[in-house]
Amino acid sequence: MRSILYIEDDIEIGKWVKGELEAKGYEVDWFTSGLELPNPLNNFDIAILDVMLPGLDGFSLGRRLKKSQPNAPIIMLSARSSLEDKLEGLEFADDYMTKPFHPEELAKRIEILLRRTNQTSTDKKQLKHLEVDFKSHTIINTTTGEEIILTGKQYQIFHYFLRHLNQILTKEQLYEGVWEEPYIEGDKTLMVHIRFLREKLELNPSKPEIIETIRGIGYRVKA
Repeated sequence: MRSILYIEDDIEIGKWVKGELEAKGYEVDWFTSGLELPNPLNNFDIAILDVMLPGLDGFSLGRRLKKSQPNAPIIMLSARSSLEDKLEGLEFADDYMTKPFHPEELAKRIEILLRRTNQTSTDKKQLKHLEVDFKSHTIINTTTGEEIILTGKQYQIFHYFLRHLNQILTKEQLYEGVWEEPYIEGDKTLMVHIRFLREKLELNPSKPEIIETIRGIGYRVKA
């Protein structure tokens, strides 16, 4: 049974969503604020967070949860529908839904995110000539049998790509998702890290097959 961490301070909405999701076979741990969360927190498959929460707002809570369990998707729920709020939420979250919403849509989005996560949640992932072991955090070049050693930041970038397989990611998304800081236009930090990553991961760095450049947009890693 897949587990959902659900945080919503509106009792009526909370009961309604919890009931709908449990009827679909999910195990739902519902809390009305981040202050109620147990320490240590039990593992969860996906988190659903309201933005306007007492004590610790959903954005701050979401960032903490993403650090503690980076592979678990997060869906933000909010009546705040401005572009600024959505962009702030999507800096760390995997989806953003505005209230009011239909439970069937929420259930479908949960299903899609869990299916996508399953692609990288197994212990190992084969990606062209690379074998990635998520349990030991190792990457093997299967053509040579040698282990590819990445720096901490390089691994974070590559892992972010693997969490978003087949998606075209902008420089802003990548930078803010990994560094958790606003991207400054013209900053070459990400570009330098991508170059070094390609030198380590690609069979031919001048003709990359793992990390694709999508001209005018950003990058993509295809399964």
